[in-house]
Amino acid sequence: MDLYEHQARQLFAEHGVLVPPAEVTDSAEEARRIARRLGGPVVVKAQVKTGGRGKAGGVGLATDPAAAEDAARRILGMDIKGHMVRTVMLAQPVEIEAEFYVSYVLDRAAGTFLAIASAEGGMEIEEVAAARPEAVARIPVDPAEGVTTAVAARITEAAGLPAQCVDALVRLWAVLVREDAVLVEVNPLVRTAQGQILALDGKVTLDDNARFRQTRWATREATHDDPLEAEAAAKGLTYVKLDGEVGVIGNGAGLVMSTLDVVADCGARPADFLDIGGGASARTMADGLNVVLADPGVRSVLVNVFGGITACDAVADGIVRALDSVRPTKPIVVRLDGNNAARGRALLDERAHPLVRQAATMDDAAHQAARLALTADANAS
Repeated sequence: MDLYEHQARQLFAEHGVLVPPAEVTDSAEEARRIARRLGGPVVVKAQVKTGGRGKAGGVGLATDPAAAEDAARRILGMDIKGHMVRTVMLAQPVEIEAEFYVSYVLDRAAGTFLAIASAEGGMEIEEVAAARPEAVARIPVDPAEGVTTAVAARITEAAGLPAQCVDALVRLWAVLVREDAVLVEVNPLVRTAQGQILALDGKVTLDDNARFRQTRWATREATHDDPLEAEAAAKGLTYVKLDGEVGVIGNGAGLVMSTLDVVADCGARPADFLDIGGGASARTMADGLNVVLADPGVRSVLVNVFGGITACDAVADGIVRALDSVRPTKPIVVRLDGNNAARGRALLDERAHPLVRQAATMDDAAHQAARLALTADANAS
């Protein structure tokens, strides 16, 4: 099981390998806020489980929060070698003095592990290995001994790495052993102008035989067993089908998760997790409503939106336009709060769709949606 870069970096940090501060998002608007939190300039990186992101345009340096939003908007939705970009990671840039390559990999043929290292890391490491194989050191690692400080020193000497890399090599071996990995790769491992050794990129592959111990990394991939999940993925929506009767649509993963909990507290079951992200255009709302309403188990829909950079009147306009194309047959409860909420509510009142009702709070919206769903179930039975 391959991990995303941000997941690999999380493992590195847990084991004491230094990584620059970073955050992950699926929203261009949130990317602006993250860049502001990280200090302004950021590196925006597509999160896909394949190489060649830089050459494909999936990595870019943004000089300020506005540029970070633009870069995230450009990268999100890209197709990189058949992998759709649904999230980006924003990381603080560092002043690089030197780049290196290091990895540990299971050598199944030899029945041991192999340390591979080079003093010439970066995007062109494959070309370096092909053109000048002597520039890439390959050192067998005895699994019984592991990578001690002495072994790490031998690896750095063989590869021409500075002695400062010894501690990072020891800690990366701990990632491999303690996390059931068959591959741990850092490209590049860098020395900054301040003399720190940092992992700027990472790839970790976990042993599939240890999946039962790696449940926190269980993710739904681009291939979906459920046709609604496949349809949502094709439209770029973050959707997970659940076994309930209240369809849930919100903007932002945290808000959607909270909405699921509130619906459950009202005695109903959420039918899905659908995050439309920071922008709620008419097309996005129409796509989201189409997917949710296509679930035969859905008896009502709860749209819960908190307006931030995206104003609530824009969200309401999207809902109004979506109703023309969706033509709902099940009741929809809408809760709008935040930026321009009053104007958004007025827009929905002007439309006065018979199946759309509004609620002032998330609790009220959840109670209404739950009551409508449970009443419909009772009438059906």
